[in-house]
Amino acid sequence: MNIRFLETFIWLARLQNFRLTAEKLHTTQAAVSSRIASLEESFDVRLFDRNSRSATLTPAGRKMLAYAERIVNLGEEMRREVEDASGDGGLIRIGVVESIVHSWFPALMARVRERFPHLEVEVTSDTTIHLAQLLRADAVDLILQTHALNDREFADQPLCEFPMRWVASPSLGLSGQPVDLARLAEFPVISFSRNSGPHIALEREFAHAVERPVRINCISSVAAMIRLVADGFGVTVLPPAIIQRELREGALEVLDVESGFVPLPLVASYRLQNHPMAARVAELAAEQARAFVLALGPDLDGAAVGTIEVDSRAAGAADIDIPAPDSPATGNAVRVTAKRPSRRSPAKAVKGAASPAETPVKAPVKAPAKVPVKARSPRAARKR
Repeated sequence: MNIRFLETFIWLARLQNFRLTAEKLHTTQAAVSSRIASLEESFDVRLFDRNSRSATLTPAGRKMLAYAERIVNLGEEMRREVEDASGDGGLIRIGVVESIVHSWFPALMARVRERFPHLEVEVTSDTTIHLAQLLRADAVDLILQTHALNDREFADQPLCEFPMRWVASPSLGLSGQPVDLARLAEFPVISFSRNSGPHIALEREFAHAVERPVRINCISSVAAMIRLVADGFGVTVLPPAIIQRELREGALEVLDVESGFVPLPLVASYRLQNHPMAARVAELAAEQARAFVLALGPDLDGAAVGTIEVDSRAAGAADIDIPAPDSPATGNAVRVTAKRPSRRSPAKAVKGAASPAETPVKAPVKAPAKVPVKARSPRAARKR
């Protein structure tokens, strides 16, 4: 006997409507009808009296309802007991936007593997709009994206925010001076996918500041956006947090543009009372996001670009060791050294520090070996 068919039977008995039942179970009316017909054929009895507007239980259907509820509840109890016996095992399907993939997601995966060694992870990278559709269709269990669902069936957990800044290739000659939107409109403008939050904000910015229509090129791949802009194709708005390497190497630069862009929110969403590990991984994602923001410091806003070594399980600030938030026992830290002075935020170079080209960012996907870091006080640094 198919328990899902019994669940469909129970919901149709409660809602008395095929369309509402299909919406509740995220399926089609035809699928609901097929499941009910299969049950009626198996028991050789009619379970519902149907008309054009409703479906009501027959006497046989009312008798069957009590047994169906007991079987479904027993199945849920069995599932919970099996999951408790296996601890953190099983499969979790995670959907993630590229802005997270290009920032703290590899470190999160390393922490998930360490915290839940028996958990199998399946990852889908897509836009926020498509990820929300996948979550509602039960095709994924948890999504890390940029827009809260605001639905009572789902939990929305804020992770962090990424400031958004105009960036371009130095070959366009836009640095060293204030640039207005009219000047930017002379170049091809590249945006996140159509109807996404950043795309809508971009259209609104140009509508208020530029009289003539501006052609905006929408691209669903963040990696493709970065490559096109670095090659001098046009200008775009991106979080400096996800282009640290390009900024450090000089392939991209943050422009001096007065803009009303709000920070890009990052949110973890999952269905309530569904996957037992979704909430735990979402909390781990929140810890890692906070650690990443703390580690970047001024670099998060593009004010300065430094050299950062990030261990997968914690974060810190310049020249100090700080354990991951809400996880004081991890014993790992982030090292931030020798920030390059920016035009807006001048800073003195640290004597003896390696150049950005000599010290790459270390944020491996696999769990890295611990790198010992010695705390150094500001007074000791000045004596050097």
